[in-house]
Amino acid sequence: MEEKAAELVKNTNAFVVMLTDLFIRYALSTVGAIVILCAGWLFAGVMQRWTIQSLARIHGIDETLTRFFGALVRYAILIMVFVMVLGQFGVQTASILAALGAAGLAIGLALQGTLQNIAAGIMLLVLRPLRVGESISAGTIVGTVQEIGLFATELKTYDGLYMLVPNSSLWNTPVTNYSRLKTRMHDFKVSIAYDDDIEKAFAIIKDIVDAQRGVLTTPAPVHFVSALNENAVVLCYHYWITRDEYWNVVWNTIKSVKTAFEQEGFRIPYPQTMYLLADKGKKGDVPASAS
Repeated sequence: MEEKAAELVKNTNAFVVMLTDLFIRYALSTVGAIVILCAGWLFAGVMQRWTIQSLARIHGIDETLTRFFGALVRYAILIMVFVMVLGQFGVQTASILAALGAAGLAIGLALQGTLQNIAAGIMLLVLRPLRVGESISAGTIVGTVQEIGLFATELKTYDGLYMLVPNSSLWNTPVTNYSRLKTRMHDFKVSIAYDDDIEKAFAIIKDIVDAQRGVLTTPAPVHFVSALNENAVVLCYHYWITRDEYWNVVWNTIKSVKTAFEQEGFRIPYPQTMYLLADKGKKGDVPASAS
């Protein structure tokens, strides 16, 4: 009986010692984990703000991009802190890092299209081929940029419709920006009859163009005969216009030249072959092949 009692006391003492050892060991690990977690959380926030402020000082870096990189730095630090906390409790961090790497690879393959849009969005925000408020065209995509995001770009079409375009579509297609440069050239072409006065036609066009607001004298306008077609002489007049007045000048030039040519007696060339056939048809002199 005494031996059983002594054995019970011995086992109880061993159990108490084991509990005390576990308490001391994991209490210290818990305190260390809490300290690491709190310090890491604060450090991640500080590094996020520092990243955003540093990138904001760089000219041309979009606010969306600075916030993205700030969040990326913060979550990368938090992942490292999480791994360090698990290491405090004896967890093998090497296996955790391997698992995180495998999970990241699987997620990357599953979200390949999304990641492609993010990469394209970063390049669009860094290189800035388009900005908010600019009018662009890229393939069949035409409109005014409303917002550039990390995944997609919002545009407003010329007929007032909303368009959401994946960034990869814009990045993989040549972009024409109609708003970036301050001046544009108008390549104005008009046809006159062979017996019309070429120099008089050029003088009319010059007077109409020079009288409009937004037309530039430098570079100087250039005019020439661009083609001698079967039924008409094609006149070409190159001149430069400020960006804001471009379409007003273009539309007014086309209308004014048409009106002035009619007043000065310039004839609109018609296909001569068809004209002669139609004229013969009216007189009854129709070729046998046409009857």
